[in-house]
Amino acid sequence: MINLRATLYLLAFPVGFMGVVQAFFALLSWLLFEDGQQARFFLPAAVMLSSSLLFFAVSHSSIANKIGFKDALLFATFTWVIMGLLAATPIFIIAGVSFTDAVFEAVSGLTTTGATILVGLDDLPKSFLLYRQFLQWMGGLGVVIFVVAVLPMLNVGGMKLLKAETPGPVKGEKLSPRIASTAHYLWFIYVVITLACAVCYGLAGMSVYDAIAHAFTTVSTGGMSTHDASLGYFDSPAILMIADVFMLLGAISFALHFKFIRGWSPRVYWRDEETRVFLLTVVALSLLITLILWSEKVYDSPIVALSYSIFHLISFVTSTGYGAGNYTEWPQMVALILVVAGYLGGCAGSTSGGNKIIRNILSVKLIALELKRLLHPRGIFHVKYQGEPVTAPILSATIAFMTIAAFTSILVCVLLMVTGLDFWTALTAAAACLNVLGPGFGEVGNNFIPVSDMGTWILSCAMILGRLEYFTVIALFLPTFWRR
Repeated sequence: MINLRATLYLLAFPVGFMGVVQAFFALLSWLLFEDGQQARFFLPAAVMLSSSLLFFAVSHSSIANKIGFKDALLFATFTWVIMGLLAATPIFIIAGVSFTDAVFEAVSGLTTTGATILVGLDDLPKSFLLYRQFLQWMGGLGVVIFVVAVLPMLNVGGMKLLKAETPGPVKGEKLSPRIASTAHYLWFIYVVITLACAVCYGLAGMSVYDAIAHAFTTVSTGGMSTHDASLGYFDSPAILMIADVFMLLGAISFALHFKFIRGWSPRVYWRDEETRVFLLTVVALSLLITLILWSEKVYDSPIVALSYSIFHLISFVTSTGYGAGNYTEWPQMVALILVVAGYLGGCAGSTSGGNKIIRNILSVKLIALELKRLLHPRGIFHVKYQGEPVTAPILSATIAFMTIAAFTSILVCVLLMVTGLDFWTALTAAAACLNVLGPGFGEVGNNFIPVSDMGTWILSCAMILGRLEYFTVIALFLPTFWRR
């Protein structure tokens, strides 16, 4: 049975949190940047904080401990929808875009997609641009995980919330016996890596403002920038290399980062099968793209070709979406490789999108298993991961996910074509949003302005669907979900 009062009580926290965030940026606008945007942040913040208090008044905290898994699914989905709508308010007011475009921009930020309908970023108020960057950082690790971190009383239902929010087929890993402590550890690691990224950017020549702003969207694998030219604005190989490192760190399981900090042994990364395959995939695809660019004489120097190949491959496979140079004009074979890399994704339990490497590994092993059974009908074989047999439910969930991901990509692509986009543009736009990647090709190579309002709403829904990895959202549309 759905506990609507518990869901309403829980929603008070993200609504109130968004109000606090916007109030904070009102203060930054007034006291630090002095760009005159404080009222445009403060007024919606006041409404959100008042609404949060109202939610508390009509619900009761004691029922929050009685969270069922249905409540967790409902809360996780409602949180992303409501936060997207609320976060869009300053974008609608300050950027002067339509409400449809404002919601798309806000959802793109919170889901760390990085797709944008804005142009002229270099001339927009600094407080607004930093707010846009912060949305990605806030959404990177997950708003639901934030709620678990700040609500120790959710220790009973907290694991259900984490399972509804955390990407990947294996959702039972805890860093601590207490769920709230697990969330605290994850956020601590997230903050430490972000600070390290900002320091490195600053040492490489970025201003303090740009270093902080881009650290937010690098570690969160979001990819938004304060400049229209993205990281290409800085024209710095050092900055691209720093981005490479921290995009990879953002795309590796944060539970693994925790194990590394606890034991200070870098071997934990190589011993992890998913991370090892992920890094080898990055190397292999980067070399393949370099070979194509060099053979097509896109760059005069193989070193330059390798640098841009590594950067853009990492940007796509981690679903960050940064750009540098004229990559949208590269040979179409390279563009196709980058789109496929976006589907491969990073590691489970990270901030990246895509199918996740662990699912790709299990899918390949399942194919190999069926081939073995075909050749040896009487043989007994098992799919193993990290040396241990994988249970049937996880294998079933993996196949189901891959099937739904493929079907949804086709469906969204067709719907976008109905709105007037050509096939290549529709395909890459669907891939960009479902994989929370950001950049596309064709008509959306620079931004998503060419997409119609209907197409924009479709893509906004696709971003939330991809961020919550399909099942959490789809479950809400099943009649059995609402039955007692």
